Amino acid sequence: MDKSILSKRVALVIAAVVIMTRLSTAAEVWHAGVAKIDITPDYPVRLSGYGGRTTEHEGVVLRIWAKALALRWAGDKPAVVITIDSTGIPAAVRSAVLRTLAARGHEIADERFVIHSSHTHSAPHVRGYLPFIFGEDLPAEHNEHIDRYTKEVTEKMAGVTEQALSAMQPARLDWAVGEVKFAGNRRLRSPAGQFQNSANPAGLTDHALPVLRVTGMDGKLLALHTSYACHCTTLAYNTIHGDWAGEAQRELEERFPGAIAMTAIGCGADQNPYPRRSPELARVHGISLGHEAARVIKSPMKELRGPLTCSAQNFALPLDALPPKEFWEKRAQEKNKWAAYQGRHFLAILQRGEKLPTEVPYFVQAWRFGDDLVIVNLPGEVVVDYSLRLKKEFDPQRMWVNAYSNDVPCYIPSQRVWTEGGYEAADAMVYYGWPARFAAGIEETIIQAVKALVPPSFAATARGGQ
Repeated sequence: MDKSILSKRVALVIAAVVIMTRLSTAAEVWHAGVAKIDITPDYPVRLSGYGGRTTEHEGVVLRIWAKALALRWAGDKPAVVITIDSTGIPAAVRSAVLRTLAARGHEIADERFVIHSSHTHSAPHVRGYLPFIFGEDLPAEHNEHIDRYTKEVTEKMAGVTEQALSAMQPARLDWAVGEVKFAGNRRLRSPAGQFQNSANPAGLTDHALPVLRVTGMDGKLLALHTSYACHCTTLAYNTIHGDWAGEAQRELEERFPGAIAMTAIGCGADQNPYPRRSPELARVHGISLGHEAARVIKSPMKELRGPLTCSAQNFALPLDALPPKEFWEKRAQEKNKWAAYQGRHFLAILQRGEKLPTEVPYFVQAWRFGDDLVIVNLPGEVVVDYSLRLKKEFDPQRMWVNAYSNDVPCYIPSQRVWTEGGYEAADAMVYYGWPARFAAGIEETIIQAVKALVPPSFAATARGGQ
């Protein structure tokens, strides 16, 4: 064969190999899309989070949002993260969002879809969350507005997800961890033995600020996703506001025009922002988080590679022994309207010959980004012990823990908090509509569920994480 012909054939083969290699490499990239939608109602509606408010909201100080981030590695199926300025999105509403998406041709697996509620106490009430928070049956008009808002916010979460899916483009993901310190443990025992809602300097905290940066292949910043373990309770007015989480998102979007900022909540059930109780302080806290997130993304970050492996486990957390019928008869007569409301509710169930609930459904997710990071999503108001323990038992450099995810059925106490007692351990069950506190041992049940989802390669000893 002519040497020149042979040389040309070899060159063509080499060129084909190079092209195929490039195509293969290009296929193994992230695609990401992000979108946001205003969920501020233009009509009066009751706000959630505080039971003492007796009227519908009296104005809007800061508009509230639902935001969606769609991610896909290579040819895998997409996964979707929603953050929403809401006190709590219940599991039933999340299921309705998934059904709506499926009806429109977007089948998203349960384990690949997460909703993070910001738990701002200045957002409209959503039907199914905190069922006893008002301690009374509401007027028909108030119920109509709550149902209208619940339907609208369900539709908007589905809509913003569709927008994010349609906006997907090749992207790069990076993450790192910063630190902010406005959260403080609020579990302080008084001389009388009662827990007070005030700062406890000696209490446990988790000041980590995980930050996910999503950029397009042109280097343009598309999204910033952060999480911090703290209640959104800076404010206690009857006006709509995203609290510090809303202010943090506003700060970041002003700093980075065109990018969408998303804020989730970590295990902050026993953490409050300090100081608090003014819009100015909510702004200060939000700016502090925004400044730190901006610093983090301008510093060296860890690139995240795929695949994105999403897993989940459904199980039930048992309640403690239920009180007898006589207890509910007496409770229905109490002066405290929330206790009386709870008493009448469960007494009526027993009088109909029905059984009271004995367990709380629970759903744990773990999202694994290759060998680089695991994000654990826990439902409910989870106390700080859980994130601290998970970041001790797993490599803390590769562990991110969110709470208020997919459902907010009640507070989730650790064994320590359960033993101590108090609001997070038992008393808050009145507002969440459960007939008893949890049985002892739920912490271990939850931790074991997480361990079943996270590979041993992420153990604390795997990379010297201890």
